Amino acid sequence: MTATVSTPVELAGTWRLDPVHSSAGFAVRHMVVATFRGRFERFDATLRDGRLEGAVDVRSVEVKDEALAAHLQSPEFFDSDRHPEIRFASNVIERRGTDEEVVVQGELTIKGVTRPVEARGAIAGPHEDIAGATKLGLSLEATVDRTAYGLSWNAPLPKGGLALANEIKLVVDLFFVRS
Repeated sequence: MTATVSTPVELAGTWRLDPVHSSAGFAVRHMVVATFRGRFERFDATLRDGRLEGAVDVRSVEVKDEALAAHLQSPEFFDSDRHPEIRFASNVIERRGTDEEVVVQGELTIKGVTRPVEARGAIAGPHEDIAGATKLGLSLEATVDRTAYGLSWNAPLPKGGLALANEIKLVVDLFFVRS
């Protein structure tokens, strides 16, 4: 058995988000059999000296049903009037295994509740583009228990089970440009 090698990712300087090429969203099991997905249209992130920080505007959630979008803003879910942002701040970014595999450990705050979280994914770059700008891609996924953050609404289904799973997959694809 081979040991997994962990090395901190050295990303000196400040990197700003390219929002055109970036995305932030979530997925949750719904009605026991399907996966429901949503995304946030307004978010920001910064890489500064190897630390990732970011926030999403919960009012910018996009789903395919207006009534559901309104429900997500209510106190049963995001409570956007009192808690307009979801925030993340990393403690460490490490390469694991291959050069592209990455693990990001940090703290996630939803509805005023902050808990440790570990995200896994891939890092690409840094690379210089054809215009001479230095760019970096970071794709991450983390699974969290939504009820630990106060997102506890649910409904029983007529033949058993619940409308929503407690586990939520958070997914970000972030594209950065060195400042």
